[in-house]
Amino acid sequence: MWQKQSLVFAPCAATGWIRSHAQVPTIDSEITDRVRVYFGTRLDNNRTVTTYLEVDADNPARVLYVHDRPVLGLGELGCFDDCGAMPSCIVNVDGRKLLYYTGWNTSTTVPYRNSIGVAVSDDGGLTFERLYPGPILDRTFDEPHFCATPYVMREDGVWRMWYLSCTKWHTVDGRPEPQYLIRQAESDDGLVWRRLGVALDYAASDEALARPWVVRSNDGYEMWYCQRSLRGYRSDRQSTYRIRRAVSENGRLWQRDALGVSLPASETGWDSEMTAYPAVWSHAGQRFLFYNGNGFGQSGFGFARWRPN
Repeated sequence: MWQKQSLVFAPCAATGWIRSHAQVPTIDSEITDRVRVYFGTRLDNNRTVTTYLEVDADNPARVLYVHDRPVLGLGELGCFDDCGAMPSCIVNVDGRKLLYYTGWNTSTTVPYRNSIGVAVSDDGGLTFERLYPGPILDRTFDEPHFCATPYVMREDGVWRMWYLSCTKWHTVDGRPEPQYLIRQAESDDGLVWRRLGVALDYAASDEALARPWVVRSNDGYEMWYCQRSLRGYRSDRQSTYRIRRAVSENGRLWQRDALGVSLPASETGWDSEMTAYPAVWSHAGQRFLFYNGNGFGQSGFGFARWRPN
């Protein structure tokens, strides 16, 4: 089971240019004595850019470095990511780092629209350049709303992706609210994708599933994700995000963990309302989880340590 340890990083005035949020912590799997964690942070105009910090691999509560600028800024005016570029997954291949990210625009009839983009770094992750001005995954004839928060794995020559896909906007108390589940796709090159359909479906008509993070296990695959209710999730702590787990033998057919919530909210403090956007990693025989707390990352992110039962 996961045992919570501490808050790692909370944006505040002391962090300089970072004004608000440290959202969707995303780990670079090239771990030495440091762990680099990319995250989305908001500027004065509520636009999201990507930056990173580094923590001690043996003591993730110890922040060693906070970067002083974005590594991926906003897209060009009118492009899919001109209002935000938020990280979701780093893949290291052939000496380069590929950053799969969620780009977003503001909208009119609904608050926003998301798509999935990819950027590349040839300087060790200090800066990223978009491979294309447009998204690599966007809405289609049978996915008509938006897609976001991809997790990408390269395995036996095949690129695999699990991602959030919005199936409907609902009007709740006069406000449009999105509902989404987890879909999957495959690729030969990590750029052009074949969609394979639903990976993790709804278990109830009033839930939403987000931010899959997939790891190999002795029995196949584990997916850590977050789940919320459709209504009241912005203000009711019983309805907002909780981190959960699903398992699969082949990465395609998934079953939810019968134990239910894998990381509940705390009684008080920075994660007393929600636990969201999980990222799992291992180092020196130990397993860790980075996650966001209250306010969808407004309170920052912390970590938990795995303790076998």
